[in-house]
Amino acid sequence: MRIIRKTLPGSLAAWLAEATAGVALAWLGQAGFALRIDDAVVLIDPYLSDSLARKYRGTRFPHERMMPAPIQPDAFPRVDLVICTHRHGDHMDPNTIQVLADRHPKAFFVIPAPELDHANALGLPAARLVLAVAGEALRPLAGVDLALHPVPAAHEQHRQDALGRHHFLGFGIEAGGRRLYHSGDCIPFPGLADAVRGLGPEVALLPVNGRDSERAAAGVPGNFTLEEAVALCGEAGIGTLIPHHFGLFAFNTVDPGDIDAVAARQAAAGLRPGLLRPDPRHVFLLCKGPAGEVPTA
Repeated sequence: MRIIRKTLPGSLAAWLAEATAGVALAWLGQAGFALRIDDAVVLIDPYLSDSLARKYRGTRFPHERMMPAPIQPDAFPRVDLVICTHRHGDHMDPNTIQVLADRHPKAFFVIPAPELDHANALGLPAARLVLAVAGEALRPLAGVDLALHPVPAAHEQHRQDALGRHHFLGFGIEAGGRRLYHSGDCIPFPGLADAVRGLGPEVALLPVNGRDSERAAAGVPGNFTLEEAVALCGEAGIGTLIPHHFGLFAFNTVDPGDIDAVAARQAAAGLRPGLLRPDPRHVFLLCKGPAGEVPTA
């Protein structure tokens, strides 16, 4: 697979409204992505409001944005499906998904099965909720050329309900002949690499903000370090890593320069995975053909 990094000629909303063919990705900041499959639009973990800044203002970790949202929740020309990997506010943001539900009455929402009550409390229409359970494939969804393969995630720990269903999920995504893996918020755990390898993803979307005792003591669970994300891709045979969960909150990020340094090191040594640091000004086109990246156009 070739990945073409393309500079947006205008707004993200305008690009999403264009007629297209194939599969493309745009970063929404934090763990959020817009996945375009032909003309359909699938969103993953969109945090596009300032709800957490309002919630935590004046606290030790104020959650003020370091980067603006690349699109407002009411500006999407079309939304077919929204995937939320877990209930944390930067993944299942009420001020984003409530607007999406109102403005796109045919859109469905995929959530971890144990979060049904939480989704109901947010006002999401019950008839448009799809409950995800690890190991149970979801297809087709919302009339989109898409299949989802939920897998457990460990946001520093596994959390399951009385039925053994996971609160934290990652997703293998099959779309338009391409295969991706979005881990949700996750750290390494035994069996993860084998589970991901079985999904056969060509691209991994992994958080790289790491974790430490200070954040854990304040109730902020962490994620892969950059090195752990690279290692997981190597163990699972994934050729390209698109890191995320950086650049939004000052207390919970990693220096983009560190990502670029690892990307340069991997490229110079001819190692896999190749790293592509996302930027709201760019989109990634996932194309058939020899492996590699075409420079920014």
